Amino acid sequence: MSSVHYKFSSKLSYDVVTFRGPSISVGDLKRQIMARERLKVANCDLQILKAETSEEYSDDAQIPKNVSVIVKRVPARAICIEGIKREEFMKTNFHIHSKWFEVQTPNLAEANATEEDKIKAMMIQSCRYYEPL
Repeated sequence: MSSVHYKFSSKLSYDVVTFRGPSISVGDLKRQIMARERLKVANCDLQILKAETSEEYSDDAQIPKNVSVIVKRVPARAICIEGIKREEFMKTNFHIHSKWFEVQTPNLAEANATEEDKIKAMMIQSCRYYEPL
């Protein structure tokens, strides 16, 4: 059995994830760590860094066996809304309209818009806190 040693940046000691084969994908490692640490997928994402260089592994990278990594919890990057990734959703023209809703109408319930537009504006406003600066 092969293994990868991981630790969260706030912890002192390393834990071990075991797997079969010469390497493990970053996605599989994230899933195993989240299951082991009982983290919810919807709340956060994990950032995997090389312990020696603090360089981040890309999502499609393979991590070789017997390596130490540092794990950081970050807000979820790609929250899916009805099967569409959040980044794609934010790029639509509706993003401009949602800013108008925020500035012009403090109460969306009283806004002069369709129910679907109000729901979309509410979804965007609820994700606003997690956007990078």
